[in-house]
Amino acid sequence: MMQLPFPLAAPEPSQIESGRRMFAQGAEFLKGVVAMSGLPPDDRVEVCFAGRSNVGKSSLINAITNRKALARASNTPGRTQEINFFTLADRYLVDLPGYGFAEAPKVVVEKWQALLKRYLQGRANLRRAFVLIDSRHGVKPVDDEILGLLDKAAVPFQVVLTKADKIKVSEHPALLAQVRAALQKHPAAYPEMILTSSEKGDGIDVLRAAIAAID
Repeated sequence: MMQLPFPLAAPEPSQIESGRRMFAQGAEFLKGVVAMSGLPPDDRVEVCFAGRSNVGKSSLINAITNRKALARASNTPGRTQEINFFTLADRYLVDLPGYGFAEAPKVVVEKWQALLKRYLQGRANLRRAFVLIDSRHGVKPVDDEILGLLDKAAVPFQVVLTKADKIKVSEHPALLAQVRAALQKHPAAYPEMILTSSEKGDGIDVLRAAIAAID
């Protein structure tokens, strides 16, 4: 049977256990950064989370770290303007500002979009970007722009589908087909996807395992 491109990740039990052990050590907020000069030393493995505003990024980070409010969601989508760093074991988890929508002045939006681009292009220890895609919508043009930026920056990225519980299981094949078609245009795409639901806990152990396996 031919393997579909970009299958859903299915880690071994030992990898799941490695992820559980890593995240059991606890994650802590380190700092919020508004300029490249404020970045912490690039002395450890770093992974970042990117996604459109309201994609469920804060909820997912809280779910994988088993903390209710480690990553704080703004009441107004698109208002988070900092790059937030968290420490976990021997690595950094990085929460990037949401893209695609912002209730903020245009000059402010442009400033933090420029910071986002500089970060992605200039962080030598950034091993992988996890790009969150809303299962209800699939890959949208604004997502494709970020994927193209990651291609240019030569940053490997892995798609994490969020809010999988918000659509019917019968709709999953069409969603996966749409995302797979979009990813085939991007050389920096990691060859597996992760399907998650922060509310139901689906895929959380798979994402933990993926982060723990990065070196």
